[in-house]
Amino acid sequence: MRRVAALLIGAALQLTASPGVAPAAPAPTAAPTPYALVAADRGIELPRDYGSHPEFRTEWGYVTGWLTTRGGESLGFQVTFFRTRLDLHDDNPSAFTPRQLIIAHAAISDPRHGRLWQDQRIERAGFGLADARTGNTDVWVGTWSLARTGSRYASRIAGSDFSLDLDFDPRQAPMLNGAAGVSRKGPDPAAASYYYSEPHLAVTGRITRAGRDDEVSGEAWLDHEWSSEYLDPEAVGWDWIGINLRDGGALMAFQIRGGDGAARWSGGSLRNAAGQLQILGPGDVAFTAQRRWKSPRTGIDYPVVWDVRAGALHYRLEPLLDDQENDTRLSTGAIYWEGAVRALANGQDVGRGYLELTGYGEKLRLR
Repeated sequence: MRRVAALLIGAALQLTASPGVAPAAPAPTAAPTPYALVAADRGIELPRDYGSHPEFRTEWGYVTGWLTTRGGESLGFQVTFFRTRLDLHDDNPSAFTPRQLIIAHAAISDPRHGRLWQDQRIERAGFGLADARTGNTDVWVGTWSLARTGSRYASRIAGSDFSLDLDFDPRQAPMLNGAAGVSRKGPDPAAASYYYSEPHLAVTGRITRAGRDDEVSGEAWLDHEWSSEYLDPEAVGWDWIGINLRDGGALMAFQIRGGDGAARWSGGSLRNAAGQLQILGPGDVAFTAQRRWKSPRTGIDYPVVWDVRAGALHYRLEPLLDDQENDTRLSTGAIYWEGAVRALANGQDVGRGYLELTGYGEKLRLR
């Protein structure tokens, strides 16, 4: 679903000029950048759409999942890359004009240390510093990267006090979310995105944190989504899950919240172990908060335990640890909760995945 890319524009304004270089003033009669829009009659086409879509305002690709160390520790991880096209005048010929920004977030959820290891990067695209290529997944910011070679993915992240060096092997076909990959996000059909997922990725690799190197394996979930008009004006944020079910099925579900806290829209995708896909609409999905956690750093109160109904299925979601708050004010300006969760049915562990909660500290702003 995602993402907190909604707040990129505020961060982008910090990079509209290089140090010591005055930005060129646009011509008074020039029109702002036109953005491509999601079209209901034009669905996702793979492999064409594995790559970047720079004509759209916002795009994000991310991998989240659970890892197990050789010593048996359970960890969560997330790697997220955002691309945003700025609202500029296209007639500015300067190579320094920041037409695209690339932002990356990464984190490890670590119950043993009772904390979330997290870091972030932001750069304008170009000059070899950062980019998101078209045609195939290949995005990077400095030494941080997420790339697809053949059918496999790899991510290399070197944070300030942790690192991830992971490979991802798809074991299922991609899952298109919505009608042919067009995922509606509100009462107005214009609020929509192109969106596909790749559940049940087999993970192998290494991580470091607290000066310790560990070999890890596990299972992950990849999402790729792009849009120019993601939320309607009445929306304040969303709650989203991507769950790899133990029987081989997969569940993506979300709700878009209004200012009163109630769902303005909800939806999702449920694929069973046999590969049959059910597209879920507002009447099929319900999120009910069961327990909350208040951040000691920001004072934001998050619902971290949920009951979720998805079609005929009911799950209780419980976090790997409560404190999985992401502070990305140095890149997107956003603070949000995103972390590893277990899915329980009748008290039994039936799946694992990730939960994202946005718009709880303040309204999520797309511009």
